[in-house]
Amino acid sequence: MTTILDWFRTGGPIMYFILLTGLAGLAIFLERVWVIVVVARERPATLGERVIQLVREGQPDEALSMCVASRAAVPDMGVVVLRATSREEDDLQTVADAASLAVIPRLTRRLQYLPMLANVATLLGLFGTIYGLREAFASVALASAAERAGRLAGGIAVALNATGFGLLVAIPLTVAHAYLVSQAEQTIEQVDEFAVRLINALVGRADVRLGHR
Repeated sequence: MTTILDWFRTGGPIMYFILLTGLAGLAIFLERVWVIVVVARERPATLGERVIQLVREGQPDEALSMCVASRAAVPDMGVVVLRATSREEDDLQTVADAASLAVIPRLTRRLQYLPMLANVATLLGLFGTIYGLREAFASVALASAAERAGRLAGGIAVALNATGFGLLVAIPLTVAHAYLVSQAEQTIEQVDEFAVRLINALVGRADVRLGHR
């Protein structure tokens, strides 16, 4: 732990800004994991199948109650479609399209900040490099011959530590963004498939599976 703290302090004041950037990215990542991976995908397959089964058995009110009781993205779509006053296919599709405008943004909200913070961390690391090299050469210019080597090494350490810490923050944020985007896309596919199958159930058409994995 002492070695890590010494390494952090050696990186200069820029390290604190990079740390704040990383903490902001971590907070966004954890919040999005809770929304996208935990809440939005709460038993989507089994719940969706049960809702469609109830609709085909002529029990739309029970299906609606089941959807209302869940916080997941799939039943959110079911709530809107099942509450539609019309049972015409075109009207139901219009309702489903409108519901997508409300359901999908809740999944992708704030995801764009992760790559932005990754870029900020990288740029702060580069700024730390410039800051460290500037301090190194300024110290060398003012130092005596006996002190120049030590001050030059200290300035280079600031530059390298800041650059390394910036990359250490940026790389996980980039990977986290890619992971969350893939999870959100899977959930959006589930919502779209459920909407199509639910509309088919409401209009009495045979069920069609879209091959979602």
